[in-house]
Amino acid sequence: MSKLAVVALGGNALLRNHQDGTIEEQEANTTETLENLIFLVKEGYNLVFTHGNGPQVGNILMRNDAGEKQYGLPQMPLDICVADSQGGIGYMIERCLINVLQKHKLNRKVLTLMTLTEVDPNDLAFKNPTKRIGKVLTKAEADHLSDEKGWVFKEDKKNAGGYRRVVASPEPKSIMNSEVIENNARAGTIVIAVGGGGIPVYTDENEVVRPSEAVVDKDLASSLLATQIKADELYILTDVPFVYANFGEPNQKKLEFLNYSDALEYLKAGTFGEGSMAPKIKAALSFIEKGGYKSIITESKKLVDKSYGTKITMEYDEQDLQKYQP
Repeated sequence: MSKLAVVALGGNALLRNHQDGTIEEQEANTTETLENLIFLVKEGYNLVFTHGNGPQVGNILMRNDAGEKQYGLPQMPLDICVADSQGGIGYMIERCLINVLQKHKLNRKVLTLMTLTEVDPNDLAFKNPTKRIGKVLTKAEADHLSDEKGWVFKEDKKNAGGYRRVVASPEPKSIMNSEVIENNARAGTIVIAVGGGGIPVYTDENEVVRPSEAVVDKDLASSLLATQIKADELYILTDVPFVYANFGEPNQKKLEFLNYSDALEYLKAGTFGEGSMAPKIKAALSFIEKGGYKSIITESKKLVDKSYGTKITMEYDEQDLQKYQP
């Protein structure tokens, strides 16, 4: 039976820092990323792709704001904006992937599924928004929007002096229609799902599905999906080739192979950046804890070279250790 893998595309796979975000830029980035992933198709993997939407959903909200001011168009709520980003990005990935598959003469179908993610409406995240979305703004711009819209902004440490809007990011509880995703993926169709962490919803006391004003973390949602569809491997793509302990500090250390307990100890010790690598480690460990075989965290450009990437398993993978010894 072919291995089933969930591949979570990081934000830089679609839109790079300091780019304007034109469709030409995003399509070029997406195509480059998919070219680096095509070896998984050639190796016979069944695949589910997920993706983030932080920059895109923030831009959609800004367009909403501009449309309201200039033309009197009603603003759409955050869940609708997440859905818009999921559909638009999913379409872009699907079309680019079809073209890459044709280029390599690979006969695989591609399907994008709009995906709902159930969250708890009482999650404490709603009282402490942390998920950064949208463009980096100056403090003056952020203060103006905060006064006008009541939006919350926090300083973006990656961009000195810049601020980004933050929204609630509740923990995903269940990926709806995961069995449909699994059935299609195991039949050989490459599925694009859980875009932007999924459209956040909750079920009320009358069993009515209602929207939630939030953006779910893409890596945590991808991990949950991987667990629900019983995937063998979870790939979390980011902008660095390895996970590092104390990243950016004088005592920085590359971590190429981790077992579950060691990775958990590093996490508890605060070794990983809370706003950057820590959520990815949490997602990887959750997948392993619930039965997944291996999580790989690496840069999309490096994934094709299997000597790159941090590999996390329940116990040390002896085959990996032997294979990558210098």
